[in-house]
Amino acid sequence: MNNTMQLTAYYIYLPVVISLTLLVAHQLFKNGKIFMFDIFSGQHDIAIATNSLFKIGFYLLNIGFALTIIYFNEITGRADMIVRLSTKIGGFMIYLGAMMLLNLLLFMRGRKAARRKEWERKHFNNTENIA
Repeated sequence: MNNTMQLTAYYIYLPVVISLTLLVAHQLFKNGKIFMFDIFSGQHDIAIATNSLFKIGFYLLNIGFALTIIYFNEITGRADMIVRLSTKIGGFMIYLGAMMLLNLLLFMRGRKAARRKEWERKHFNNTENIA
């Protein structure tokens, strides 16, 4: 087994997947604050705290998954290392994209529930004022 190739693959893989996770999390949760402000009806402290907790969870899930799939079987040469790194990093990127879409779905569901609650509150208040 070529330990040098294997170590090189790990030295390339780890910074790439961690950087990708940090980049996606930064963009997702920077833009997710708008959804959180809407969901929590302007309660900025709760919105920011919740957004931060989601971000920490995103880091833990994705970096944990990246570490779980880190193992490379015997690497026979540079070309083999490039193919394996491409496959492993590409697979991680697909997973990361799915996690990002799941978070967007959660943001949208929360926003929809908050808007429904607000509509019911307004509608309920209007019926009480009429009676």
